[in-house]
Amino acid sequence: MAVEIERKFLVDKRKLRGLKFSSEEQISQGYLSRHPTVRVRLTDNRGYLTIKSSTRGISRNEYEYEIPADDAAELLKLCGRNVLKKYRRTIFYGGHTWEIDFFAGRHAGLIVAEVELERADESLTLPDWVTQEVSDDSRYFNSNLVKDGLPRQ
Repeated sequence: MAVEIERKFLVDKRKLRGLKFSSEEQISQGYLSRHPTVRVRLTDNRGYLTIKSSTRGISRNEYEYEIPADDAAELLKLCGRNVLKKYRRTIFYGGHTWEIDFFAGRHAGLIVAEVELERADESLTLPDWVTQEVSDDSRYFNSNLVKDGLPRQ
């Protein structure tokens, strides 16, 4: 069984200036179902179908399969308004790869950093550009952002 163990943080955009990112990609992702989460993602010319269980703490079961990009584009059309657009940049910090998502469209201005861990109790060195942890705040789950919009602070 594939398990995703992930922590999420809000990001101070000003502190990202001058950082060297190892990669950048444009992502469109839509949701066919929220319980369980069934997500379709198109990034550059690659498509993915992902199924995720409910979150327990910072862990959940995750099954991801690469699909043809044309199929992903067609499935995104089925999602209607339930599609997020974002740019993802990655950086290696403190022994971990961090994925920083810069949201676009109606979510513009939101920046969320995610880091996957091997164990839920794994030690993590936080970079100075992260602010508030939102791992347990369901308002920041992408499947809820697409439905509810930006969370109110």
